[in-house]
Amino acid sequence: MSVVKGQDAPPPAGPPPRLLDLGLRLAGAIVVVLAGVLTGVLELLLSTVRVGGQLIGVSALLAVGANIALSWFAHEAVGRRWAVALPAVPWFVLMAVASVRTSEGDLLLAGDNWVGLAMIVAGAMTFAVMGFRQILAPTPTLGG
Repeated sequence: MSVVKGQDAPPPAGPPPRLLDLGLRLAGAIVVVLAGVLTGVLELLLSTVRVGGQLIGVSALLAVGANIALSWFAHEAVGRRWAVALPAVPWFVLMAVASVRTSEGDLLLAGDNWVGLAMIVAGAMTFAVMGFRQILAPTPTLGG
């Protein structure tokens, strides 16, 4: 094997520097929190969708799918088991704010909207199950 003068060997592959890793995890956490807010707003907007005058449950289905994806991405991006709380907390806060009547009388989620209630229950249960799965997951072992 010949080596050309003036060329250095490439640096050995290894884990990224600690500061870069921390920055990427922080960026992932910010993305997950913003995605939790975004999906919550989208679900609230879709909770009143009607077809032929009847409410459809697209918002509840979206809540389940989006919350599974957010929980998985949060764990992958942040690398901690508690990361499922990052999208869950803003989502829960948004749902709580949407169900309280303002001083002007506005209300985003009424008690007589079955889709809104199903969306809250389905979304909350999804975050609970995903968090529970993270708690029970075995810790990865090195070298195995």
